[in-house]
Amino acid sequence: MTDYLPAGLRALADAGDSDAIGQVIELAVEHDDMDLLRTFADAGHRDAADILIELATEQGDMDELRRLADAGNTVAAEQLSELTAV
Repeated sequence: MTDYLPAGLRALADAGDSDAIGQVIELAVEHDDMDLLRTFADAGHRDAADILIELATEQGDMDELRRLADAGNTVAAEQLSELTAV
């Protein structure tokens, strides 16, 4: 599903180029590519994780918030706690 990425941009991002990472994340958001956002969030890119948390919260996706929280993301854990508080 990443056929929307310009040639070579993903390779630059995967190599750690911060500008390329930012561009890839922006394009992933524009194309609703949750899988790519997860990939970058799981690799430790906070911007991708923050976007996933925001989208999961908006969509009420408790599974995504739980997945992120279980991986150690404290913001996701806090958000999950707020959404599940009675």
